[in-house]
Amino acid sequence: MSSEFSGSEKEILLKHFSNVDDSVFAITSPRQVDRGALMSRYSRTDKSMRKIFLDEFAQNENRGEEFYNKVLLEYGDDSVAELGEAQIAIEGLSNIAVKKIEDRRIGLSYLEKSSRYVAWDKKVNGEYKFYREPEIMSSRYADKYLEACNLDFEVYSKSIQPAIDYMKEREPIENQKFRNSNGTDVLYSKLTSEDETKSASRIYNATIRAKALDILRGLLPASTLTNVGITGNGRAFEYLLTILYSSGLEEERVLAAKIQRELNTTIKSFVRRADDTHGKALQKYLKNIKTKSISLGKKHLKVKGNTNRLTDLVDWEQEKKAEEKIIASILYEQSAGMSYRDILVQVKKIKSQERKKIIKIFSDQRQNRRQRPPRAFEMTDYTFDFLTNFGMFRDFHRHRVLTLERQLLAANRGYFMPNEIKQLGIKKDFDDCMYKSKEVWDVIKTKMPEQAQYVVNFAYNYPYFMKLNLREASHLIELRTVPQGHQDYRKVAQEMFKSIKKVHPNLSNIIKFADMKSYTLERLEAEKRIEEKRKKLSGN
Repeated sequence: MSSEFSGSEKEILLKHFSNVDDSVFAITSPRQVDRGALMSRYSRTDKSMRKIFLDEFAQNENRGEEFYNKVLLEYGDDSVAELGEAQIAIEGLSNIAVKKIEDRRIGLSYLEKSSRYVAWDKKVNGEYKFYREPEIMSSRYADKYLEACNLDFEVYSKSIQPAIDYMKEREPIENQKFRNSNGTDVLYSKLTSEDETKSASRIYNATIRAKALDILRGLLPASTLTNVGITGNGRAFEYLLTILYSSGLEEERVLAAKIQRELNTTIKSFVRRADDTHGKALQKYLKNIKTKSISLGKKHLKVKGNTNRLTDLVDWEQEKKAEEKIIASILYEQSAGMSYRDILVQVKKIKSQERKKIIKIFSDQRQNRRQRPPRAFEMTDYTFDFLTNFGMFRDFHRHRVLTLERQLLAANRGYFMPNEIKQLGIKKDFDDCMYKSKEVWDVIKTKMPEQAQYVVNFAYNYPYFMKLNLREASHLIELRTVPQGHQDYRKVAQEMFKSIKKVHPNLSNIIKFADMKSYTLERLEAEKRIEEKRKKLSGN
């Protein structure tokens, strides 16, 4: 292929492509808009991409943007916006705003500051790191809001070391097993070298700290400031910006302007419609949907008492029907010339015992949780209603391949207190924080229901529902019941598995790696694996 280009052309091309002589190559052109325009132009000509670049882009620095605008504006090809990518870091946003951002399911990936590994006890300029919501701060509730949030952080901060000490006393290092140089797990006292004991201490201390922070995270209010990194394409960023611009919260609208400002430095052409005429029309549409939903709720719903059910499977289909659809889907790919309808008609004649054998065949193939069930297992769905603490919701919220709807965060549904809080002797402090938060939430919510969310603690119960298919349920349940998982979401995932098993005793066998045990030091085995990897990387 190299004969297609002259020496001077190759020199130009190598500044924008990884090679000039192979049929597979990377586009390394520095400008995102050029990369996106090249990919789009590629679909509208029979020229090779490198030839397109030489003929149409090399001599015109603005060609990429011109072409992108033509395609997007003249042809309305929104998918072209997916060809520009960017990475954005946002620091010092609240847990209300970060959840709104992370509600977006497609086209964006997130990495958020962890409440298990990072403590929120540090002050900046003498102040704890929580969001001072402008409307609250300009209201008569400002002092009460500050008092409630500061109390949360004071109790949280002063309890970290006691929680660490308590866990060390309850689960002493001498009772734990660690890997020695021979690859055998032995008690700490059996380790023979200084390197082994140092390694064991690192593992143990990291595990204990994570456990202590797990115990205390319920004290944190939703105003707690966090950091998040976002990687995504222009189309997804554009929709995110539109959502944030339409928000009723000032923090989210301000974030939208700041994010767009930064995206304009890298993929400006791909996000320009977020706040233009088209974007403002979409923002109005989103606001209208919200307004109409609130109005209809007031008209048709009568508020009843709160349920205390942690997990409630509220909708599923009869197992025989689900099995038939899944088996028909399994057979479809290998049934050349047959329609899905014809296959389904024949599958319906298969007897119950044979259906069980077929499901077992595919369950037996799975050797670990990363070997996911075939897509055929997406053919049946479950709808779960949850009432979990907000801290736990934040972990389930990371699952994207499902439908999740949630309500406003509130302080009127009770709260969850870990047993360790009582054993630590800080039950009264914990209750005082919850009481104070509810007191402030009660007075703010009438006039500012959205803003009132900021004062609500992670420990407060939070309602949401999820609709997901069996394949995704398998992924979620198996992932969230692993030993290193937080005790809160492990319990919920275990309850989900039990509910599916009850209504679909045969199909639930595809969820092969649900761990139904409980653990005291959840992070211990994971920290051991991390230490092993660290040793390999360092050559020790």
